[in-house]
Amino acid sequence: MAAAAPERAEGGPRGAGASASSSLSMEQIRSLSDLTDLEAAYSRLCAEEKTVQEELEMLLEQQGTIEGKMASLHRMGPNLQLIEGDAKQLAGMITFTCNLAENVSSKVRQLDLAKNRLYQAIQRADDILDLKFCMDGVQTALRNEDYEQAAAHIHRYLSLDKSVIELSRQGREGSIIDANLKLLQEAEQRLKVIVTERFDVATKQEDLPQVERFFKIFPLLGLHEEGLSKFSEYLCRQVANKAEENLQLVMKTDMADRRAAVIFADTLTLLFEGIARVVETHQPIVETYYGPGRLYTMIKHLQAECDRQVEKVVDKFVQQRDYHRQFQQVQNSMMRSSVAEKIEPRELDPVLNEVTLMNARSELYLSLDKLLNHCLLSCAMQELIGYYITMEEYFMRETVNKVGAAPAAAFIPFSEQSKPTQKCSGEIAGL
Repeated sequence: MAAAAPERAEGGPRGAGASASSSLSMEQIRSLSDLTDLEAAYSRLCAEEKTVQEELEMLLEQQGTIEGKMASLHRMGPNLQLIEGDAKQLAGMITFTCNLAENVSSKVRQLDLAKNRLYQAIQRADDILDLKFCMDGVQTALRNEDYEQAAAHIHRYLSLDKSVIELSRQGREGSIIDANLKLLQEAEQRLKVIVTERFDVATKQEDLPQVERFFKIFPLLGLHEEGLSKFSEYLCRQVANKAEENLQLVMKTDMADRRAAVIFADTLTLLFEGIARVVETHQPIVETYYGPGRLYTMIKHLQAECDRQVEKVVDKFVQQRDYHRQFQQVQNSMMRSSVAEKIEPRELDPVLNEVTLMNARSELYLSLDKLLNHCLLSCAMQELIGYYITMEEYFMRETVNKVGAAPAAAFIPFSEQSKPTQKCSGEIAGL
């Protein structure tokens, strides 16, 4: 039994083909000398053989399935060869398409570059023609004294792309372009001088059509601020002349006239209405030729002139109505207890009424634009009202004292009566 074990052990694994997976190697088996160890080794090998046998039987049971799959694979062989050929052909087509697409995209890039260069060349040619056209046109227009057309040519020249012109100067036509540019620049400066001089002459001659004619040319030459400034100065002179004329009429007004008591308020009203009319009349021409937002520049100039004229009117009012003296009398009367020493309230009624009316007219004018609240006009009115408040307080108190127990509410100050309603304020603001 001991001699047979090694033979079985040696032959078993070889017959099963599993010597490499056996838990006992041939060297280990040969080294065994004890009978017990040999029996244990034999038993282990027998168990392993049994396991191998079972696995072999399981494989044999699957033989039919495996053979069927092998047959299927054998039948698929020709198809796989066709697929391999198609795949190689498709790979070749894809490679060809990629190369073709790369070549096409390269050609497209070349065409884009050529197209851009063509456009640049066309632009350069157009600019050269435009410069030549502008140069010829502006010279002809200047000779014919057609300053609008000359300004249009200068405006077109100023609108050209300077970078393209600079590129054109570096080409073969550089000398021609330089000559045209020099002539155009000279014509531009000459036209600016002519327009400025003609505008000044028109304003001195009070020629409104010519004033408006040259006023429209300034923006074409890029002189927006200068044109607005000069035109605003002209309008301010018109306002100042009219205001001075009205103020002179005030000084000549007969005190028996029915409007004599409020003549200064009427003068301010005429001033405010005149300025509003000027803005309304010239708003279209300013916004059309100078662009939206430019009207504010003109309004600033007009408001400055309004402040100057209001200051003159207020000074004349204070002087003619002896306003400060009356205020001083009120202050003195408020500190005295004797009725005989106090100023008669009825004497204050006319001046208080006129101050109230002047302030009401100013408030309506100021509602045109809240930005004007800090102008001199607003300050002048606030100064008058500062004196007015004290005088009206005295007027009310003394009037109430004279009527004894009569309710003070029955005497509504003229200032409250004259305050414009919100609706009226809105209507005036729309002038």
